[in-house]
Amino acid sequence: MASTSIRAALAADPDVGAGNVLHKLIEHGADLDGPGIAFDVPVDGFPAWQGLTLGELRERAAARAAWLHAYGITRRDPVAIYVTSSADCFLNWMGLVWLGAIPALMNPNIPGDIAVQYIAKLRATALITDAAHVERLAGHDVGIPVLDAADTGTGDPALAPAPFKLHADDPIAITHSSGTTRMPTAVVHSHASLFHATRKIRLSGPRAQGTERILSALPAPHAAGIMTINHALSNRSELLFLSRQDDGGAVLDAIEQWKPTGVFGFAVTWAELARFDLEQHDMDSVALWFNTGDCAHEPHIRNLVNVGSRNVVTREGVKRVKGSSFVDGLGSTEMGHSAFHITHRPDTERYGRCVGVPHVFADVALLDTATGEEVPVGQVGHFGLKSPTLAPGYWNDHVNTYRNRLNGYYLTGDLMFRDEEGYYYHVDRAVDSVDLGNGDWLYTAMSEEQILRAVPDVRDCTIVSVRTDTGVVSDVLLSLHSSADPDADHTEAVRAALTPAAAATLRKVVVFPDENIVTGPTGKVRKFLMRQRHLAEMANA
Repeated sequence: MASTSIRAALAADPDVGAGNVLHKLIEHGADLDGPGIAFDVPVDGFPAWQGLTLGELRERAAARAAWLHAYGITRRDPVAIYVTSSADCFLNWMGLVWLGAIPALMNPNIPGDIAVQYIAKLRATALITDAAHVERLAGHDVGIPVLDAADTGTGDPALAPAPFKLHADDPIAITHSSGTTRMPTAVVHSHASLFHATRKIRLSGPRAQGTERILSALPAPHAAGIMTINHALSNRSELLFLSRQDDGGAVLDAIEQWKPTGVFGFAVTWAELARFDLEQHDMDSVALWFNTGDCAHEPHIRNLVNVGSRNVVTREGVKRVKGSSFVDGLGSTEMGHSAFHITHRPDTERYGRCVGVPHVFADVALLDTATGEEVPVGQVGHFGLKSPTLAPGYWNDHVNTYRNRLNGYYLTGDLMFRDEEGYYYHVDRAVDSVDLGNGDWLYTAMSEEQILRAVPDVRDCTIVSVRTDTGVVSDVLLSLHSSADPDADHTEAVRAALTPAAAATLRKVVVFPDENIVTGPTGKVRKFLMRQRHLAEMANA
């Protein structure tokens, strides 16, 4: 069946959801020799970079379903997956969902001691892991059976039971927050919630330019990873899913070797690619960059849209022109999908942390948390969301599930404002903003954006503010481009980029080694821990 007919059939099938796209594709007549998924590591005898067909993908998922079923895994069993490669993550996820179990996907970068505590909070019945993570867990008792990911693929596909019939509210994954401020929080995703955006905006029209051949640098054990898998499968797109997203050189090598038409990633990936002069690399295949999670910084976006190439319609017909598109938004694990969208190209100018306009399915409000009422246009408020894409809640944690609800909205923890034209702008995470008194605030994310725009030598930066007995002081930690003078004093340029109230808090500007920046499992800067470190340093000074 043609891919357009398959897409239409999936869009019209009310039983299709995030947990059964593989089975529904085959049910609706998709070509078994069509695209499945390619991985950057060898798996089950298939070489790295060689795409599994749809039929081969189903067989590999069936092998794991058979093995896990024989072991005793059954419906509603929560099973943790703590592995290195995207192949082990997704194939075991597919095998578990096949059985109606609940896979809990864990970021491979979580330290062993934190992983043990997190697994205990899950009350998982088993842990699927690999040799590298067994070593990381050495000295810790996880208290549940530990299954080797190298074994689960050895099952006989013919012995897999019939796929479990999933319903809309059934949990099909537990993923976790980035843990930028605390222990990662386990987020539940349902069969319907994690597929709603794919149905409404990915299958409702023609396949978007740039999604024919997708390279994913997203974290595999993330809601965005599952959605990307289903996006590619539903649209019959080729997909290569990398196992790491924090190595710009590896992503760049993959682009040059695999020649994708679209690259999906988080903001940390674009900051990593900013290390390189992309004009010196073969980027012509890329028509689309797709960002989710934190919105991206303007200099990082411009670095990308000025390379690559895309098709445009002219009076003379369709022509290929230099320059690509960057689709930005704002998402989180709990949101399930970005609530906003905006497209940047070489000729667009709406920046300043603009995340665009809401998707058709998103009911968005900027709230005053004291009253639960919406704030006026131009005023910063707490971002509240009502959406079918929202995660149902936190696993084994009703306290946080309800704490983050206000007036029917889920509070994402982001601070934003909207303009008269209906465009939304992200200024900071609420936990990272600092009240300076007299109505003034220091918004760290927006301040970092202003510094990056104003100081060309700066590749990335982090503002760490702490409250002392004499008031708020801020240190600006700079990561410079390799061509910049590391001994140059950027203090006055940084001061000039900030608002007067923020500039008044500036204590020092330092070039900071990347290895000293504290980041979480997905590469986000952990400002909470950076503040604690600075307080300790100041106390000992």
